Amino acid sequence: MASPTDKMTKSGPVVRSADPVAIFGGPYSNLEATRAFYDEMVRRGISPDRIVCTGDIIAYGADASATLALVRASGCHVVMGNVEENLAAGAADCGCGFEEGSTCDRLSAVWFAHAASQLSLDDRVWMAGLSRQIELAIGPYRFAVLHGGVDNINRLVFASTDAATKRQQLDEAGMDGVIGGHCGLPFTQSVGGRLWHNSGAVGMPANDGTARVWYSIFRPEAAGGVAIEHRALGYDQASAAAKMRHVGLSEYAEALGSGIRVDADTLPPPEQRMRGVALEEGRVLWKPDSAEQRIERIDCRPLWPIVAEEHVRDRATISSH
Repeated sequence: MASPTDKMTKSGPVVRSADPVAIFGGPYSNLEATRAFYDEMVRRGISPDRIVCTGDIIAYGADASATLALVRASGCHVVMGNVEENLAAGAADCGCGFEEGSTCDRLSAVWFAHAASQLSLDDRVWMAGLSRQIELAIGPYRFAVLHGGVDNINRLVFASTDAATKRQQLDEAGMDGVIGGHCGLPFTQSVGGRLWHNSGAVGMPANDGTARVWYSIFRPEAAGGVAIEHRALGYDQASAAAKMRHVGLSEYAEALGSGIRVDADTLPPPEQRMRGVALEEGRVLWKPDSAEQRIERIDCRPLWPIVAEEHVRDRATISSH
């Protein structure tokens, strides 16, 4: 079992566990998907003290207040996302970092106003009290759990983000790896022997052309290292989409069914080429390199997903016709 969260340290609260830990991000006001996630945790026997959320509880869906209430009541660990930060501060927008004048910039004003109208003062006070970073200690390994980047809550870090940027962030974190959120797309990489992981989001599909959403499970291995499982989750997306359409969030409702993100055309080119390529659940083993090996290596080695380049090209050709 995980121990109770330690008192605040320089890097934030510390969660320790010798048992499997579930990571999820981006509930995005999608009540049906968030309920399905917690139901799955009960089925798997993973208690709330071993569940960590990477933030953005609130975003594109219809049920901001109810989703927040569900997460709060669960008792799981939550990192502050940029949406929580901005709602708590009474800001005028979500602070997601969308390019001004883009489709997502325009649409975010609608969902942000809808979400803000549902929240109470108590909700905002709770969000303001969230930590920007949690340390997850699994066996001898320490991971910084955060939303975007170590230095910027809305930093977008994708699988294709260069190794030098990730290494700089890892150096600043000062741990064996980073578990991040924000970009909403799941991946696991070894960066010079350290870990960069994103569980994906439970509130929106992974741009893979399916309605499934994603979370992950970290399992300490007796022989050393951590086994990381990327898991897909089905839920009642039709009900979630119907409620979104009712409150004027039809573009995001369409994305729930199509599995293609609203901002798909603004993603980095490698992620654009993955559009519509269905992801497969997977399990990988991460083991750290020694400090000496890390100094010499800045490579960014993908552990999951591994998709053949010709498969990506084939799907891109089909999608363009």
